[in-house]
Amino acid sequence: MLRVLTEKFESPQLAMLRSVSLFSNIATSELRAIRGLLHRRSYLKNEIIFDEGEKGQAIYFILEGRVLICRQGKQESGVIAELGAGQCFGEMALLDNSPRMAQVRAAEDCIFEVLFREDFLSLIQTHSHIASKLTLELARMLAERLRNTVNSYVL
Repeated sequence: MLRVLTEKFESPQLAMLRSVSLFSNIATSELRAIRGLLHRRSYLKNEIIFDEGEKGQAIYFILEGRVLICRQGKQESGVIAELGAGQCFGEMALLDNSPRMAQVRAAEDCIFEVLFREDFLSLIQTHSHIASKLTLELARMLAERLRNTVNSYVL
């Protein structure tokens, strides 16, 4: 009975994480395990989060603010996407060691939770069930982005 009650009541930090779409189907107890691996980062408006070509080392979960994903050196004309609170970016860094495909810049002051690749690999070793659920959510998100990209070219 106590476990059921504690599952229902989340701390403000967990509730904020729950607002990230990638975590929407993760149980509270599993989210607590993930929370222990996350690192809070803040960026000011116009600050570069990472550049195109850099080695990808982490996925960023946007808690507050907006970011612009753009081609290096083409901040205005090269905008690929604009993301806001509840979304994430840099997800391919968890899956491979390829360089970043674009630059990401804070469009306004931002707060992120960051999961580094090494911490994700540790999660796979220690909590494989949680890691598999997170990986499935990542795959769904990537599939949706790919579908949207293909549809935008077809139209």
